Amino acid sequence: MKMNFARTFAQLAVRHGDREALVNLERQRRYSFAELHRLTNRIVNMMRERLQLRRGDRYLCILENDNLSLLHTWTALKGEAAAAFTNFRDALDEHVAQVDQLRPKVVFLENVLLDRYFDWLHERGISVVCMDPPAVRREGLYGFDELLAGVSDHDPGVESDPHADILIYRFTGGTTGKSKCAQYTIDNWLACRDGFYAESEQAFDADTRLLHMAPISHGSGLSVLATLFRGGCTLTQNAPDLALWCRNIAAERVTVGSLVPTLLYRLLDLPEASEHDLSSLQTVYYGAAPMSPSKLAQLQQRFGNIFLQIYGATECLQAVATLSKADHLLADAASRLASAGRVAPGVELMIVDEHGVEVAAGATGEVWLRSRATISGYQGNPEATAAEFSNGFWKSGDLGYVDAQGYLFIVDRKKDMIITGGFNVYAVEVEAALNAHPAVAISAVVGIPHAEWGEAVHAEVVVRAGTQPSVAELIEHVKERLGRFKAPKSLLLVSELPVSPVGKVLRRQVRDKYWQDQGRRIS
Repeated sequence: MKMNFARTFAQLAVRHGDREALVNLERQRRYSFAELHRLTNRIVNMMRERLQLRRGDRYLCILENDNLSLLHTWTALKGEAAAAFTNFRDALDEHVAQVDQLRPKVVFLENVLLDRYFDWLHERGISVVCMDPPAVRREGLYGFDELLAGVSDHDPGVESDPHADILIYRFTGGTTGKSKCAQYTIDNWLACRDGFYAESEQAFDADTRLLHMAPISHGSGLSVLATLFRGGCTLTQNAPDLALWCRNIAAERVTVGSLVPTLLYRLLDLPEASEHDLSSLQTVYYGAAPMSPSKLAQLQQRFGNIFLQIYGATECLQAVATLSKADHLLADAASRLASAGRVAPGVELMIVDEHGVEVAAGATGEVWLRSRATISGYQGNPEATAAEFSNGFWKSGDLGYVDAQGYLFIVDRKKDMIITGGFNVYAVEVEAALNAHPAVAISAVVGIPHAEWGEAVHAEVVVRAGTQPSVAELIEHVKERLGRFKAPKSLLLVSELPVSPVGKVLRRQVRDKYWQDQGRRIS
């Protein structure tokens, strides 16, 4: 079977024509469906004719949202070379490691990175394309607009096997260790689109205006095709600025957004959230980390029943489970808010024990996932592929259970389970209790070495401005909710916690500083 993705996009361009398809807010670029189709054809033709990017070659994008949107799925799936999306906000060392792992022929780069990145890329024989005219001419450096000049916008005529040809790479978040490179086919991405459409509640239609502030190189980008194929508009924001996000919501009458829980918590206290009209918002997706049920209740009271939770992963490119808006209004919603929602149609989910054997209904075990959206493995890493995949299932590393009504509850990452005095304590449960305290903005809970118990529960907490809770008060707060053995034995008030570029609290970084002089990382 073959597929020409450009022909599929052409049909959308005919159907939706002059309707807005893409808006780059910082750069004030606006493209209709017809214009975006012609532009992405030109980009693919330019890559093939002027950069000689052909089947089997790779190019890597270190770009902010505005520019990455020009090379996203609607472009990458039209071509024959494979695109790699990396996070612009990652550190230099992380980008070097990703380049050395993937060995791209070309890197598309923001001009602001040229001085620090060009020399080591050039030394590796990699051509560099900067997205704005370069201030200085260098051998092996090209300007994006110059490359596009005079290139035809005709159908590139590329046919790919939607199930076998790898056309996109993305890197895992690395919150539990060194990042790996996931590889995707066209069908993986279409499965992602179809997963959104299979849900009973639909956030995507021709009037959708979906704003991306989180990097579209990662989870935020999963909704690009779902928006496109419904005739909606994708809007991109580069700056991770929540106040700017509020202004853009109001100015562009945005209907759909997505924020990780840490940012939603901040929204509660943000003046701009009250100063700007956010009433156009119909749906706000949240995910990437568990949500504090008490904080979510405050958000619903403030902004209405517009919140929808999704659970997914880099390796299974879709919303694996969804907690719908209707779920948030059930009589027993308080208990449901702690879940990841019901398993999505078309997803096989197994809960297994340490031997890979499926456990009884309601028992806790590791979550295994299999669907059309599940990747075939990691690029250039057969060891990790063998370790993390079995019979098409991806072993998520998440510990969870499914209740009698079919709701999936994630109790923790396997590596975030604390064993203290023979008892298992799940960090996410303790964090939820801490976050329910009115003075707590966000928390991280880890196990630290303890001579008697092996590990002790330790918390680091950021408090809300204007509050001064005592350490004893916060520990007692958890004891009242979870009991003495699950409560932190120590607690540190801090000004900030380490977070990933997409807003996840990096428990590993909090944990590592306590284990760095130990011979092993757990007891």
